[in-house]
Amino acid sequence: MPPEPSVPPVPDAPDPGAAPGAVPAEARAPERGPGAEPEREVVIEVEKLTATYGEQVILKDVDMTVRRGEVMVILGGSGSGKSTLLKHLIGLVKPQQGRIRVLGVDVTSAGEREMEELYRKVGIVYQSGALFGSLTVSENVALPLLEHTKLDRKIIDISVRMKLGLVNLSGFEGRLPSALSGGQVKRVAFARAIAMDPQVLFCDEPSAGLDPRIGRGLDDLIRNLNAAFNMAIVVVTHEMESVRLIADRITMLAPMPGGARVVFQGTYDELRACQDPVVRDFVAREPLTEPRTEAKEILRQLVGE
Repeated sequence: MPPEPSVPPVPDAPDPGAAPGAVPAEARAPERGPGAEPEREVVIEVEKLTATYGEQVILKDVDMTVRRGEVMVILGGSGSGKSTLLKHLIGLVKPQQGRIRVLGVDVTSAGEREMEELYRKVGIVYQSGALFGSLTVSENVALPLLEHTKLDRKIIDISVRMKLGLVNLSGFEGRLPSALSGGQVKRVAFARAIAMDPQVLFCDEPSAGLDPRIGRGLDDLIRNLNAAFNMAIVVVTHEMESVRLIADRITMLAPMPGGARVVFQGTYDELRACQDPVVRDFVAREPLTEPRTEAKEILRQLVGE
C-alpha cells in the first residue's frame, strides 16, 4: 500500500492579547538549519511593567526584550512614556509592578552595590550630553575610568584618545564643552559612555535639536559602535529617519486610557506595513486631533457668564 500523505502541522492560533501589529517571534525568526548562528543572548528583559507618577499611570503592562548586538529603538510621540521607560531600564525609577532585568540584574529589587556593579557594564548618553562644563573633553571622557578602575594614568590617557578617535574628535582633548558645537557635545557624550567598553548602551534622543546632517552622523556613529563592539544599544527617539537607519527592531509606545502600552514590536519594514491605525497615523505623520476650547469659551468660563 502507498504511504499515507503527511499532514502539515496546524499553526497555533494568534494570541488574542498580543499588541496590534505585533508579529509573532516565530514568524520573524529565520529558519535555523545545522550550523546556523545560535540565537543571541537576551541582555534586557522587561515583563509586565507598569509605571506611575503619583496616581497617574504612565506605562501599562509593557513587555520588551533586547538581545546582545542589536539596536532596539523605543519609538513614540510626545507623552507616550519613552523617557519613563528608559528611566526604569537604568534603575533611576522603580516600577509600580513588573520586572526588569539588565545583564541578569533585577533592577527593580537590586541593592546599591549590585547597581554600582551593573553601571560599570552599561553606558548612558543623555539628551543634553550632560558634560561637566569645568572639565576638558579628555577629562570628561576619562572620568568613568578614574572613578571605577585602578588603571595607570598613561593607560587611561591612551584609552581616552582611542575613544575620541572613534567619535571623530581627535585633537579636541583640551577643549571645554563651551567651545564645542551641539553635535560635538553629543560625540563627547558617546565617547564618555563607551569609555569602559559597556555591554549595553542607552541613548536618550541622541539627535534631538541638531542639524539633520549632524543627526545623520550620529546615526552612523551608533551603527558603527554597534558593529565594532557588538553591544546592545537602546535608543529613545521619535525621528523616523533615524529609526530607518539604525533600528534592528522597534518597540513603539502609544498613550492609551489607563496608561501607554506597546502597540507594535518588529522591524522597520514591518512597522511601515502595519495597518494598526495608531501606528499607521504616526508613520504617516497624520496631525493629532485634540479637542480645543475657543478663546470666547475660555473668557466666558473665567468671568462666569
